[in-house]
Amino acid sequence: MKPDEPISTLKGIGPKTEELFHAIGVRTIRDLLFYFPRAYERYPEVRAIRELIPDQKNAVCIRVRKPPSVNRNSRMQTAVLDVRENNDSLRILWFRSPYIRSVIKAGETYVFYGRVTRKKDLLTMEQPEVLSPEKYEAQRMTLQPVYSLTKGLSNRQVQKAVEMALADPVPGSGYLNTGDDTKKDLALADLPLGLEYLPEDIRVRNHLSEYNFALKNMHRPADEQSCILARERFVFDEFFFFLLCMQLTKDQSASLANAFNFVQPGMRGKSATSDAAMNFVDSLTEKLPYELTGAQRRAIAQIQSDMRSEKVMQRLIQGDVGSGKTIVAFLAMLDCANSGYQSAIMAPTDVLARQHYHKLTQLCESLGCRYPVVLLTGSLGARQRREAFAVIEKEPNALIVGTHALIQEKVNYGNLALVVTDEQHRFGVKQRENFSLKGSCPHILVMSATPIPRTLAIILYGDLDISVIDEVPARRKPIKNCVVDISFREKAYRFMENQIREGHQVYVICPLVEASELSEGENVLDYTERLKSVFPEDIQISCLHGKMKPDEKNRIMEDFLANRTQILVSTTVVEVGVDVPNATVMMIENAERFGLAQLHQLRGRVGRGEAQSYCIFMQGEQQKGENRRLAVISKSNDGFAIAGEDLKLRGPGDFFGIRQSGDMIFKLADIYQDADVMGRASYEVTVLMKEDPHLSAAEHRVLRERLRDYAGEEFALLNL
Repeated sequence: MKPDEPISTLKGIGPKTEELFHAIGVRTIRDLLFYFPRAYERYPEVRAIRELIPDQKNAVCIRVRKPPSVNRNSRMQTAVLDVRENNDSLRILWFRSPYIRSVIKAGETYVFYGRVTRKKDLLTMEQPEVLSPEKYEAQRMTLQPVYSLTKGLSNRQVQKAVEMALADPVPGSGYLNTGDDTKKDLALADLPLGLEYLPEDIRVRNHLSEYNFALKNMHRPADEQSCILARERFVFDEFFFFLLCMQLTKDQSASLANAFNFVQPGMRGKSATSDAAMNFVDSLTEKLPYELTGAQRRAIAQIQSDMRSEKVMQRLIQGDVGSGKTIVAFLAMLDCANSGYQSAIMAPTDVLARQHYHKLTQLCESLGCRYPVVLLTGSLGARQRREAFAVIEKEPNALIVGTHALIQEKVNYGNLALVVTDEQHRFGVKQRENFSLKGSCPHILVMSATPIPRTLAIILYGDLDISVIDEVPARRKPIKNCVVDISFREKAYRFMENQIREGHQVYVICPLVEASELSEGENVLDYTERLKSVFPEDIQISCLHGKMKPDEKNRIMEDFLANRTQILVSTTVVEVGVDVPNATVMMIENAERFGLAQLHQLRGRVGRGEAQSYCIFMQGEQQKGENRRLAVISKSNDGFAIAGEDLKLRGPGDFFGIRQSGDMIFKLADIYQDADVMGRASYEVTVLMKEDPHLSAAEHRVLRERLRDYAGEEFALLNL
């Protein structure tokens, strides 16, 4: 079996199942083996019937007195087993499984593991796993991988596919070498993806497990320690290759000369006099209906200085949610237009691009700036696109707003000098090359709403100069926070309804899209239906999650933005989203399952208008006592202070829960939890580049090939 073979080469994966794997981004064997679990869970302790918790998965040990009965008149041929323990009763059901009668024998003891619900006064467990007490106890000692799924695809299907891929090795051997004098023989064969690519000296210095050991133990961990070692190896790899690509392009970017002759501040052409000393951007800020913070003014000054220097700007604006990064970007774009050049701002979604377009248009009108503002997104009609292309090609100082449509082949820029993007895009080498081929090498401005401690930011954004906006505009009221348990839920619903009756809107965040086989927690689909049964019919409720098609997500967000929807139930896809000043309540279910950085990002969706806003952190049913993260975030709205606390609170065991940060740059690594690994990876990249800057040494041949896989089409653009 070869890594690039389609997933359908695995036994049991037919056309329908193959489509389900395609929906989660898995098309090849390589994709499958790198589709790591999003969490690991253990089977719970066995409970007595009276201790079972409804709406959760439970395990109960029962000595069966008589085998299940089968209702053959039912369409699904339901098998029913009624069990009693002292005065407590439990009904166990299996659907379409008449064979279960021959599996479960009278007089034998079994552990039944499944979801328990209460129907009227009767506890019911449906479709449980059936194991012997000995086998269940053995299972309890192992970690069960939990994969992100799509509707129709089960966790067990993914597990079986991974097991088949891992069970088809090519001859070889594997061992764990973490840098000591012993090698622990694991009787492993080399797995389909081939050879170890990290140089041995790097692995030994950093006590990293070998590739084959790590790959197997990411999916089938032998124990908790093996899982931790495996994850650390691939976290290191993610940081290492990201920073290596960044280093290989850094010198290239730094050498680019500034081809744009910007008007010097206070010197409007040859006719400028000392009486006209006021800078153009300063004159615009005087007309704004609010006062810019000192941090915003510093960022603007740094951007102006960069765009007038000898080199092309590569700058990051790092600011907390609500700190006013967008107005800084808009003012930089107006500075470009005033100097006779085009600028573009690239948004991650159509909805956000349209919002930027309307805000920028309104800003130009209010400031008396008569520059053309043009919108270009993939959802525009053919006539609108042609009109946008014409403006972009002919107007030398156009202000351009769009999505990734901005870098498609049909766009011809007349005079592009500045591109503003966000951290999700990171504006890679390929995109920069696309603009260069269109006749420009623009200044790059990246905006980040993730409050990263400066020591980490220097590593993560080492190719960029950094401007920090660490002040919040005075007109914004601090968000009021509270941490509550589920007993507060009904009161929270009444509070939400009161806010809606006052004309405001509400976000509700759930950790899951749909009910999961192994993972407990509120899910968007069921929660939306629950709220519809709780709130009056005149309150419109919608749901949003990452598995929806882009057009559907855009429609839902546009309805929420226009207040056609009053409650939006969503996963964390709203973490980076549109500005809805009318939204005043954010309720986060199972808040204990999120990291501090992500909780802070989610909270930042409210508090964007002048009305008082609120964030309700709802602890799940299993949570007892004070959660340290929730205690921190409930007492502070300062993202940078929270980021510092996040570094202190994170521990190596955190990754057994759901993914902690919302950072889209990495699939597995977490810049907070794995800050020390990132530091080590940065050091190794620096050493490697000094020793072999073009990776031409024979011992780096396999590393170079792995880098080719990682960089994809951008590999040809690296400085190798």
